[in-house]
Amino acid sequence: MPQTLPSPLAPASRATRFPAAERRFDAPGLLRFWHLASFDAPTVAVVWTLAFAWAGHVRLPVWIPVLLALTAWAVYIADRLLDAHAAQRISNLQGLRERHLFHHRHRRLLAPLAVAAACGAACIVFTLMPAPVRERDSVLGAAALAYFTGVHSSRGFSWQNLWGNSRVFRKELLVGVLFTAACALPALSRAAAQGWMATWPLLVPAVFYALLAWLNCHAIDRWESERPASKSRISTRACILAIAGLLVACNLQPRPAALIAAGAGSALLLALLDHLRGRLTPLALRAGADLVLLTPLAFLVQ
Repeated sequence: MPQTLPSPLAPASRATRFPAAERRFDAPGLLRFWHLASFDAPTVAVVWTLAFAWAGHVRLPVWIPVLLALTAWAVYIADRLLDAHAAQRISNLQGLRERHLFHHRHRRLLAPLAVAAACGAACIVFTLMPAPVRERDSVLGAAALAYFTGVHSSRGFSWQNLWGNSRVFRKELLVGVLFTAACALPALSRAAAQGWMATWPLLVPAVFYALLAWLNCHAIDRWESERPASKSRISTRACILAIAGLLVACNLQPRPAALIAAGAGSALLLALLDHLRGRLTPLALRAGADLVLLTPLAFLVQ
């Protein structure tokens, strides 16, 4: 019989998880809810989409960030519900995190909300999105669907079956590329209407942010699979990415350069989180990893 998830599926108290000698800082309540309810990915998607548009001097219709937010929210809820269900089915609960437990505990609310978000996104696609854009974005949608289906395939899909043991082609890189492409394409496609030279200033930040998204996924994977006291290369890689970004930004136009500088700040904040990971709870560390990706807000609120 499958092992049932603990009831009421609330995480253990802080005193139980972390004795006084090993007490760690937890995330504030609002930040915890932002992460646990899967609002983190939609927020980052909207901020990055608007930031790419800002860097390219492009005005996006309101339905584009709304579409991305609804899609990201529906996908992340589905992903976490399926992870919890799969763990329960095979009686392997050790890999579940607080976000999975939260989603399973509130599945009767979150599952309908995810369906409603997906239906809302579909309505936007078929009523507001122009047909040429729909055909172009269908390629990205198919790639994302293939990834999502592969991860949750009942046949035990393995990325090693596809890429072998290569350390370059890992799922974290694919997630980073797909996520960044979804955020950058609206601005890139509109800039392309002005000619190839108008897209070049956005292509460089897009590549940088794909690497930043990869680093974010890679850091989370390492933090959740290693002990806090273990050595990590995340700080080194984050600093290298930040320095490389700042060097590249020196040769770009002001807005794309500012966007990459903001991304470099995110990379340095990831390095700081890696350095402090032994003093933070797993939930605080996980929520902070997405929070530091919101540095482009500094330009959007002006």
